[in-house]
This record gives sequence, structure tokens and C-alpha cells, in this order.
Amino acid sequence: MRWYLRSKIHKATVTEANVDYTGSITIDRELIEKAGFHKGEKVAVWDITNGERLETYVIEGKRNLGTICMNGATAKKIKKGDNIIIAGFELSDNYIEPRIVLVNEENKFVRYLK
Repeated sequence: MRWYLRSKIHKATVTEANVDYTGSITIDRELIEKAGFHKGEKVAVWDITNGERLETYVIEGKRNLGTICMNGATAKKIKKGDNIIIAGFELSDNYIEPRIVLVNEENKFVRYLK
């Protein structure tokens, strides 16, 4: 068994950082569906802007608003305006072809990366 990258949103822009929340990352519902994430799923978040790396879980945001919100303690590490990568993994005996979503500056789906 190995861990394989299953889902990724590449170069999203953080739209909000809310320290007064219990924790997690809120992601636009359309992006959750395009990437294949699930509510409550553990994800890695890598900050392209400052190099910070952390794990948290997914909360579903409203569809088509482009929301990417760092909540709770994660908001102290990753700030509004930072560019991030959000990645989900799966443990499997077999290779998994990842679903990699590229977004624009407004966190709107552009295309899948191969």
C-alpha cells in the first residue's frame, strides 16, 4: 500500500482568513466537486507565497463564489491573498490518476492539468 495524490487544486488564492472559527478550510462547492474532495476530508495545504505547509479538513462553501477561506489556527499561518495548493491523498495498492484542477485569480475552474 502506498499514498497517492488523488485530488489537487493548484494555485488557488485565499479569499478570507478567519481566526475566530474552529478550524478547517472552506472551499467553493464547485471546486470541491471538480477536484473530487469530500466534506470533512483531510487535506494538505501548501502556501506558495510563504512556504507554509499544514493539514486541515474541508468545509463546503457556496457554489461559484470562488471562496477559499482559512479558518481557525490555519488563518495565522496562511493569509488572505496568498496562493496555495490543496491536495488530497488516497492509500491504495494501485496507482491512482490524480484529478488536478487549475483555477484563475478568482478561483474559477480553468481546466484539468494532466
